[in-house]
Parts: sequence; C-alpha cells; structure tokens
Amino acid sequence: MEPVAVREFWDLIFFPSPFLTHAVDLVKLNFNTKALFVLNILIGLMMLGVSLDLKLDHFRQIWRRPKGPAIGLLAQFILLPAFTWGLTMVLQPAPSIALGMILIGSCPGGNLSNIMTYLARGNAAMSISMTACSTAAAVFMTPLNLWVWGWLNPHTRPILEWVSLDPIKIFVTILLILGLPLLLGIIISKLWPGLVNKIRTPFKVVSFLIFAAFVGGALAANWSIFIQVLGLVVFVVLIHNALALSLGYFSARAARLSAWDVRAVTIEVGIQNSALGLTLIFTFFGGLGGMAIIAGWWGIWHIIAGLTVAGVWSRRPAAGRPSEAAA
Repeated sequence: MEPVAVREFWDLIFFPSPFLTHAVDLVKLNFNTKALFVLNILIGLMMLGVSLDLKLDHFRQIWRRPKGPAIGLLAQFILLPAFTWGLTMVLQPAPSIALGMILIGSCPGGNLSNIMTYLARGNAAMSISMTACSTAAAVFMTPLNLWVWGWLNPHTRPILEWVSLDPIKIFVTILLILGLPLLLGIIISKLWPGLVNKIRTPFKVVSFLIFAAFVGGALAANWSIFIQVLGLVVFVVLIHNALALSLGYFSARAARLSAWDVRAVTIEVGIQNSALGLTLIFTFFGGLGGMAIIAGWWGIWHIIAGLTVAGVWSRRPAAGRPSEAAA
C-alpha cells in the first residue's frame, strides 16, 4: 500500500467517519421474538451440555486448590472489563461497537474453553470448574460490569440511558439461560451417570452445530450490514481478543501458577460467552447493529484464536501435570 492509502485504511478502522459511526449506531439487525426464543433455548442447551461434565469433585478441587480459579475469576470479571473500557477509550469506535465490546468483556468464559484447554494439554478439570464458577458469578457480575463500565464511557452512556437498562431483568435472563441449565446438568450427572456417559459428547456436538447454524443464518440475513463495517469489526475484535488472552496469561504467570494451569486460565479468559452477549443484545438493546456485529464476529474469531493457541501449546507438554509433578 502507498503511505496515503495506509493512513486512510488506518483511519477507516480506528477513526470511522461520522457517517459510518452514525449508520452503525442506528442499524438494528433482523431478529424477531420467535428467533430470540430459539436462541435462548439453544444457549441453555449448550450450557446444559457443558454442565454434564461437572461433578461435585470439581467443586472440591476448587476448595482444595482455589488459587487458579480465583486468578481466572479476577482476570475475567475485574481486569478484562476494566481493560476493555480502556481500549474503547483509546480506539473510540462507534458507541454501539464500544458498548458491544464492554458487554462481551463482561461475559463469562465460553462453552468451548473446556475442549480447547484439553486440546492445549492444559488443566481441563480446572477449566470446567472455572466455567462453572464464572457462569454462576456472571448472574451478578455481567450486569454490574456492563452498567459500571458502560456508564463510565461518555460515548456509550447515552445508549444505556436510552434503553433504561434494568440490572434485575438482566439478572433473571442470565439465571434462566445459564444458571438453571448449569444446576440441571449437575443434578442429571449425579442421578444418572450412565446415561450422561452415553449422551454427553453427542449432545454437546449436536447442540453446538445447531447453534452455529442458527447464528450463521442470522449472519447471512444481515450480511449486507456486516460487510459495511467488516474492516472495523475484524480489527477491533482481534485486538480485544488478544487483550483477553494476554490478561489471562500474564495474570496466571504473575500468580506463579504451573504451565498446566496457565493454559487453562489463558483460554478461559480469552474465550468469552458471546452467545450470552447476543441474547442480551437482542433482548435489551433491540439488536443494536454495532453491538450485535461485535458479538457475532467474536463468536467466530475466538474459535479461530483459541484453536490456534491450543494448537501451538499442544505440541509440547505443560509442566505441572500430575504425572510430571512431584508427589
């Protein structure tokens, strides 16, 4: 590229024109009430699939070794939302995009973090435990972080005022689509372990594929809108996701966790539950364009980034595994 073209490209990504900013903030994606109901059901089923892996022993492990999960929760719900707010203040994207970033940064770990941790040869058991803890904590922390950091950004504050955001309604929504399936999965796993062993893997695979097809269909229905802001969204999400992975990694390293645990914390913090973000956006923000596009692309990109990180780590064993650690 010529220097002038590079500057124009840079300006388009990080300093969009007033017209583009205005257009993105006014766009609402095509999504009706029935589709929203289906989305909520699918997210609940995906959470149920994850919770089928949970056993009471996972919670006992947290009690015996609380340091790793505590560092993960600190990075997930304190550091990431705060640093996300800082990133929105530096990049200053369109307000709806900035609020979408804050919302995603306030969500718990994603459902795919456990399998990615396993592929990365990290502490998969701790990853499952952290997913359970972050999901439970999200009932309170996600609406709290969204309100606090969204309010502190002067560009996103008018959106929160416009929607008259009710933290209690968000609390109930998250409880129903995450908390209830989590509890139900633990009960089913306890009462019918034989059945769970048979259905666990196919249930998770099928529910994820149906969800992916559903999101793909929604993206296709709004493809023309997505293409208009593709460059901006791709680079913003890339930087944001790199920030999330870095916060998980360096927090775990600063706490002197084993490499085995570092991999679990890194992936857990870097893989956000963008599906939850989507349902909150369509429930409370009317499918506001910038927010929905950020959440939708996050759902695609964090899979690519997570599998890339897992692929790199899978090539070498991690120190600290039980078979390698001193008794």
